[in-house]
Amino acid sequence: MSEVLIVGGGIMGLWAALMAGRAGIETRLLERKAIGAGASGGLLGALMPHMPDRWNAKKQFQFDALVSLEGEIARLEAETGFSAGYRRSGRIMPLGREHLRNIARGHEQDAEQHWFAGNRRFHWHVSDAGTDGWPAADAAPFGLVHDTLAARVAPRKLLATLRAALSAFPHVQIEEGVDVSSIDPRRGRLSLLDGREVTFGHCVLAAGAASFPLIDRLAERPQATSGCAVKGQAALLRADVDPAAPIIFTDGLYIVPHETGHVAVGSTSENQFVEPFSTDAQLDALIERAAALAPLLRNAPVIERWAGLRPKAAGREPMVGRHPGCERLSVLTGGFKVSFGMAHILAGCVIDEFAGRRSVELPQSFRCETHIAALQ
Repeated sequence: MSEVLIVGGGIMGLWAALMAGRAGIETRLLERKAIGAGASGGLLGALMPHMPDRWNAKKQFQFDALVSLEGEIARLEAETGFSAGYRRSGRIMPLGREHLRNIARGHEQDAEQHWFAGNRRFHWHVSDAGTDGWPAADAAPFGLVHDTLAARVAPRKLLATLRAALSAFPHVQIEEGVDVSSIDPRRGRLSLLDGREVTFGHCVLAAGAASFPLIDRLAERPQATSGCAVKGQAALLRADVDPAAPIIFTDGLYIVPHETGHVAVGSTSENQFVEPFSTDAQLDALIERAAALAPLLRNAPVIERWAGLRPKAAGREPMVGRHPGCERLSVLTGGFKVSFGMAHILAGCVIDEFAGRRSVELPQSFRCETHIAALQ
């Protein structure tokens, strides 16, 4: 019997295993396919802050997570010799309408007030400067915003770096190709699709969108679903773009320069779909928009098309912490678009809670108990 059993080998599950490993906790991680086979194994890797206006505990939590991730990744890279493809490259947002420039000016002042950590201060600049084609000048007739807080990471490289770090812990085991059918946290048992049973002292459910059906089966009476899967499509292009160039973001479109001449473009957000893992004309349209926005991408070959399912909790926020009424079960899912930037902090909260240690304060809207109460 493992002291902690983690279900899910995506970004959330791997960070949870790392935090448990560092704490000396005997840990077993089960992944139904392969590490990173789900939404975590995508292409974008954009680490985007919330807007700096109407500041609250949730935005402060995300800000602190984005700032601390830089050090966490540096530590991982030093321990493993791997690269996670991290760079605080910033973000550009073209201003296509005059009223957006006025709003951005207000955000500039908001960032001056809220975007600082110790002696580090991050900025939200509103500029009239030329764009040098990144993005196209006609896409920014009223200037652009350049924020210095946003960053990017190569998702698959980060997963590989985390896995390499876990290999240093003999008390952490990873098993792939193990599919879970049900969890009985009261008895400390988990049933697999192949008929086997696994026992545990404590279970951390970090299986992305596949977590929600398992959570719903624990309900004592019928209730609304705890979350759903949202399909996203993205593409990887080969283009001569400076890897230090900032991310371009506008109207749901992300253009993310990576190393070795790769640029990721995405992503759709589809609540209704028939084929969860296939790409279609919606991705074609995103690629065309990207080429119009950034001329350097015109005629760039597409080297990979990708589709996957991201976990979106019913309450929209991440679902984190001990399940109410199930003392031996913790939940770590629902990050949707913010998982990569906060997973290390959220995983640390779950492991700290299990170990009875003090931790950072979770926003109340993130807590599993808040999500479950809203479904009653």
